[in-house]
Amino acid sequence: MPQLSVTIITLNEAAHIGAAIDSVSWADDIIVVDAGSTDDTVAIARAKGARVEVRDWPGYAAQKQYATSLATHDWIFSLDADERVTPELAREIRAVLEAGPTAYGYRVPRVTFHLGRWIRTTDFYPDYQTRLFDRRHARWQGRLVHESVQVDGPRGHLRAELQHYSFRDLADQIDRVNAYSSLSAQQMFEAGRRSGPLHLLVHPLAAFLRNYVLRRGFTDGTVGLTISLVNSYGVFLKFAKLWERQRQR
Repeated sequence: MPQLSVTIITLNEAAHIGAAIDSVSWADDIIVVDAGSTDDTVAIARAKGARVEVRDWPGYAAQKQYATSLATHDWIFSLDADERVTPELAREIRAVLEAGPTAYGYRVPRVTFHLGRWIRTTDFYPDYQTRLFDRRHARWQGRLVHESVQVDGPRGHLRAELQHYSFRDLADQIDRVNAYSSLSAQQMFEAGRRSGPLHLLVHPLAAFLRNYVLRRGFTDGTVGLTISLVNSYGVFLKFAKLWERQRQR
């Protein structure tokens, strides 16, 4: 059975890191790469038995790739500090490794807890993430946002959910939308994309219809409507900030 390393990157995650490490305490190796936390993140991680290295922040993909390089074993499960591996997912991961993996990377459905409930509608679900992979055939890619694992070869899917405690509240979500839309706009601008009135009208509307209708946000009542509106607002901000950048240039 291949042994498993779990990698986690952190920055001021004292509220989450203990529970994240507890959820993967069954793993053979746990590595935390911290970007200079000023809270108790590092102390908590070390007290939980994780190997910790502090390193300046180079970006999401680069930091996760560095954490991957520190792992003792070739099979990796990448976990964010605000995520939890459920007992069901842990059993499925172990079963895949015990049987002998038939793929080089496995996508996991991720479910987010927000506004008092687990969200299984809108763009929040199933939010598949490639988290279990063989580092000999996979690597992290991406620049400012939307980092992902590129797998060179067959890929599979796991059925058990990865739990995500992404936002403290609605204000935290909106702050995050604002920050990520700035990074997305910068990334699009550097890639040569441009924005105009049609983009500001069509893309947010399409995002709302996708979230609220196609991905059944309407079945979650006010919560689904709120998430659909905030997600479409994030799309509007992204294209508005892209337009602002090109205007400044």
